[in-house]
Amino acid sequence: MGEPVAPNDPSEKSRGVATALALVLGLVGGHRFYVGKAGSGILMAVTAGGMGVWWLYDLLTVALGDFRDVDGRRVALWDPSEVGPHRGELPSQVLDELDTMRRELAELHERVDFAERLLAQAPTASGTRRERRD
Repeated sequence: MGEPVAPNDPSEKSRGVATALALVLGLVGGHRFYVGKAGSGILMAVTAGGMGVWWLYDLLTVALGDFRDVDGRRVALWDPSEVGPHRGELPSQVLDELDTMRRELAELHERVDFAERLLAQAPTASGTRRERRD
């Protein structure tokens, strides 16, 4: 908790781990201890997961990615270590790859357009040009 975090940033906690803990140790609040919510984890353990109702609600919330950690950030990422140092930003390799794909797609579009124009002007078997009907 050294640097300030925005509530919109995803949590460093893994959604997969939280879901597994909610499934296996949910009645005693294992997933709540994992995300730093010790107080509600103890309360959940004492009430046996709110007699199962609280546990079921939390299980669905964690699995759907809407559960929040102690700092109010959503536990939404299955593997938070892949996000990198700046949470929520795409790595530069991904951005470079996207730019390359955009250029290739634009080139492909130009080639298809050129081929369509050539086919529209190609002579037919009777020796006359086909008229393009759009």
